[in-house]
Amino acid sequence: MPHSELELHSTKRQKRDVTVAKPTNASAKRGSAIFAPFRTIGLVSPTNVPFSSIPLGKTTFQITTSVGRSLQTYDLKRGLNLVFVTRPQTPADITATYPWKEKVLAAWGDARKGESQGLWSFQRGKKAAELILPTDLDQPIKQILVFGNWIVACALTRIEIFKSNTLEHYTTIFSVSSKKGDNELTGGVCHMPTFLNKIFVGRKNGWIEIWNISTGKLIYTIVPPAPNCGAVTCLQSTPAPELLAVAYSEGPLIIQNIVTDHPALILNAGTPDAPVTSISFRSDGRGAGQDGRKDGVMATATSVSGDVTFWDLNKGGRIMGVLRSAHNPPSNTGSATVRGGISKIEFLPGQPVIMTSGLDNSLKSWIFDETPFSPVPRILHQRSGHAAPVNCLQFLPSDFDGAEAGNKWLLSGGQDRSLWGWSLRRDGQSTELSQGNIRKKAKKIGILASTALGHGPTTTLDDLKAPEITCIASSLNRDGGIGAMPGKQPIWDKGNDKSRPSNAVLSGMTGWESVVTAHKNDPWARTWFWGRKRAGRWAFKTGDGTDVSTVAISPCGTFALVGSVGGSLDMFNLQSGQHRQRFPSRLTPAQERLVKLQHAKSLDKVNKFQAHSKKYFAPGSGRHSGAVTGIVVDSLNKTVISCSLDGTIKFWDFSTGNLVDEIDWAPMTRITACRYHPGNDLIAFACDDHSIRVVDIETKNTIRELWGCRDTINDFCFSDDGRWIVAASQDAVVRVWDLPTSHLIDAFRLEKPCTALAFSSTGEYLAGTTAGELGVHIWTNRSLFKHVPTRQISEKEIAQMSAPTASGEGAVGLVDAAFDDESAPEDEEGVLSAPVVDQLSKEMVTLSLVPRSKWQTLLHIDLIKQRNKPKEAPKAPEKAPFFLPQVGGGANNALAKIGEDATKKEDEGALVSRITQLERSRAEQAFTGRLLAGAATGDYNEFIEYLKSLSPSTADLELRSLAVGDEDESQNELLHFIHALTSRLQQRRDYELVQAWMAVFLKLHFDVVLASPTLMNALRVWKEHEDKEKKRLDDLVGYCGGVIGFLRSPRT
Repeated sequence: MPHSELELHSTKRQKRDVTVAKPTNASAKRGSAIFAPFRTIGLVSPTNVPFSSIPLGKTTFQITTSVGRSLQTYDLKRGLNLVFVTRPQTPADITATYPWKEKVLAAWGDARKGESQGLWSFQRGKKAAELILPTDLDQPIKQILVFGNWIVACALTRIEIFKSNTLEHYTTIFSVSSKKGDNELTGGVCHMPTFLNKIFVGRKNGWIEIWNISTGKLIYTIVPPAPNCGAVTCLQSTPAPELLAVAYSEGPLIIQNIVTDHPALILNAGTPDAPVTSISFRSDGRGAGQDGRKDGVMATATSVSGDVTFWDLNKGGRIMGVLRSAHNPPSNTGSATVRGGISKIEFLPGQPVIMTSGLDNSLKSWIFDETPFSPVPRILHQRSGHAAPVNCLQFLPSDFDGAEAGNKWLLSGGQDRSLWGWSLRRDGQSTELSQGNIRKKAKKIGILASTALGHGPTTTLDDLKAPEITCIASSLNRDGGIGAMPGKQPIWDKGNDKSRPSNAVLSGMTGWESVVTAHKNDPWARTWFWGRKRAGRWAFKTGDGTDVSTVAISPCGTFALVGSVGGSLDMFNLQSGQHRQRFPSRLTPAQERLVKLQHAKSLDKVNKFQAHSKKYFAPGSGRHSGAVTGIVVDSLNKTVISCSLDGTIKFWDFSTGNLVDEIDWAPMTRITACRYHPGNDLIAFACDDHSIRVVDIETKNTIRELWGCRDTINDFCFSDDGRWIVAASQDAVVRVWDLPTSHLIDAFRLEKPCTALAFSSTGEYLAGTTAGELGVHIWTNRSLFKHVPTRQISEKEIAQMSAPTASGEGAVGLVDAAFDDESAPEDEEGVLSAPVVDQLSKEMVTLSLVPRSKWQTLLHIDLIKQRNKPKEAPKAPEKAPFFLPQVGGGANNALAKIGEDATKKEDEGALVSRITQLERSRAEQAFTGRLLAGAATGDYNEFIEYLKSLSPSTADLELRSLAVGDEDESQNELLHFIHALTSRLQQRRDYELVQAWMAVFLKLHFDVVLASPTLMNALRVWKEHEDKEKKRLDDLVGYCGGVIGFLRSPRT
């Protein structure tokens, strides 16, 4: 074709443009100085774009789904394991996909929304080519079809035709309308293998047009058998060469003979409210008849329900069976919108397997059993995620052995009544915690019975699940793993069955539940086994019978605390399921009479005493008058802290249940949530006046008030070290405060409000969810390898930041900033630099002002270099095929040019090598010169300052280059280095740097030090000074601790 060469050049030019456009993503990352987008997890098939499947050889199939602006490919043989995620992302949402040989075509964009449009080809997750669309195309592409030498892209009222060998645009087919809107292509396009260059197009007025795409002419029009059939909703070719299946919006499904233009079979497969939108035919020659040995099985599904109907087309057609609730049906329950409905069903060619995908963010494969024969398939594989937005997040804490890394598992509870555990290391390990065999229970009560209505209102399995999860609490200290409580155990026993005694001895040996959840509009809190990934034995009811508002677990993992909307607070034992305590504790009648009598006698004395001492709380008093919004148990199981919408914070005695102390902020504000950090014994409270107040548990004093949120605080959390508080508010801004300085040090604005936050216990990840989205966003923490300034920022500096993507495009790894110390810092206007004071007093041990990331990177420099080491050697480019013509001369000229280039590179390499050696020698002279000069004068300050200014990689190189020299001690660089660190230790300055440098020095030169008596003596002197300083600090700390304890003691 005349434009083939230009088309190929255009494709390559577009590929270069994508590579150049990468800095655009990098610039978007400047929206936050601390957090960088990593990726989005939990997305499988969240859009209404149907999946596409293609056989891979004779052993497996690859299934491709759309997750917005990227595609995910799963391998069926590996259990729907994720193998590819396409990059780069498309500029707009994907609207249609189709597999073609080893490639996948994807159309994206909608001109009606002001978006650009395109049609890309991906191969093994990478962009391979682009098809140029006509400039006048103003409609989104809804379907793609490839057959023969043609690529067909179907829009709303027009069809674009491309040549598959050159990827050039061939022609455009317009559907003519008799009245406004009836030419809309609601049924899409279809091709039948025996009709060369023909496509079948389904229209809104019920017509089916047959077009010859080679000539661009309309050949024939098939009209519906009745005028009230409605619009065509689906077209599908049958295994028979002359038959075409057509579904209409009013319900009928017709098997049409294209040659005779007469219906071969008419079925009432749908209803006006639920028309058939997907059809597929089984092609392995089995499944029909009484024994399943006949051919002729058809499956139908609709987008308004989650059921799949199987038909036996022999003898006039009949319903063989209905697969109830294969996917969740769409439902609206209050404010929660649970996505559902089936987007596509497809029998795999030659296999007794059917694939289904739904809007509930799931992809499933089902298999038909032949012995014994079953007309309804069973589940084979599935990959899914939340079908509704996520309500709450929590990183799973580490157990007492540290077996579970704090950043590996992430728990999430959604509006779809499910609890998920997401693995951040391997996507295939992510799983939903089981709530029992829901399908078996549904079948037992008749929901999935074969005699159920075939066309009536569909029933859902969601009604058999626990209500929507609103709060999660977990502790792995008593989790028994996969071996916890073996055997069949009851699920969520509510105490109705007294014949089932709890085996406390067995659970004591194997472990018990480790997760507790609160549920919306439900008075029962439920327990879960994390190790077994299933529901637990107990359901705990609130003390006053009102709905659960919040839950908590004690740090030991033995007790669960449940707060209610009515203000009650109860504690249960997770091992036995028994109620253990009520806050405030319930008094017996005799105790109540005694308390009233004592209170009446000493009322005057108590009033006088309260005027000069702390508050007095009678036993059994102090119950919250509003909903309990937060519960915390301290690290020693001594105190329970609760907050409420009544504006009070109450401190309870863990063992007796009596009120110990109280902080009352009413009517100034109401408390909506609380978070606790056990490392610093601080507890933070979110208030309805858009502030966060931090209280010291020991002193009961408010130490910080953090302001800045412009709207309701949706969620907040402490950082892993307790230094930061990260909060997400309804104004779509995520803010970070530094507790020591009370400064707002970072903030970034998202496109939608963030509804939940969680910080990993290792500090590597920040997880969050946004309003109305199904996925969980993960950000990485740059401060692990990069210094973050703690200066106050203003609202004007809050920049827009894109959320992480499912493909991870533009993501920043954890060690990407490890070697950025040499780069110049960004210019910051209006930054006031604090005065630098080396040491306040010579009696004080002073740390350095060097960023922590610098000396920590030096300690782990070998590990970082090993991670960054290339996995394989660079490969030479492939040779061009022999039949391609030479460009720019013959072979001799090319060989001569290659020889000249090689000689030139050798000369340049030698020159560069000499320059590098010269610079390295100069650097070594500067390092060694300052060290020897300090040894001569006894003042190593200049040497230490120079060493502090070096980057981790340069400092490691200089330490490795230290030499013993001759027998003369004046040239012994190792000895002088030990003396330099000893003098710095005597000055009590740069304590952490001295420790890090000595650790690296001993790791590099331990063999030389052990063999030299002189070095060993110098090292002993350094050790004596360190032990002396350590003993002095221990005495000071012990003395200060004793004085503070004496002052805090109530007896003094």
